[in-house]
Amino acid sequence: MTFANEGQSDRAIRMLAGIPLLYAGLGGFTSGPISVVFVIAGVVALTTGIVGWCPAYTALRWSTRKAPAAHCPHCEPGQRG
Repeated sequence: MTFANEGQSDRAIRMLAGIPLLYAGLGGFTSGPISVVFVIAGVVALTTGIVGWCPAYTALRWSTRKAPAAHCPHCEPGQRG
């Protein structure tokens, strides 16, 4: 059973967004509560991108993951129809 609900492009965008958010929060560009917000957002974006599962998508019953291709119901695996 798989719980992945993020497509490849969604995961890539999350990972690419998480890195600069973490850098902004930890790199001294911001200070105070906003830096904590950037760090939390960066960790969430990076983690969900790596894992491929988003709890908000699950709660909303969304998915950006492509469904597996449907095959001919009368064909055997490995046969061309």
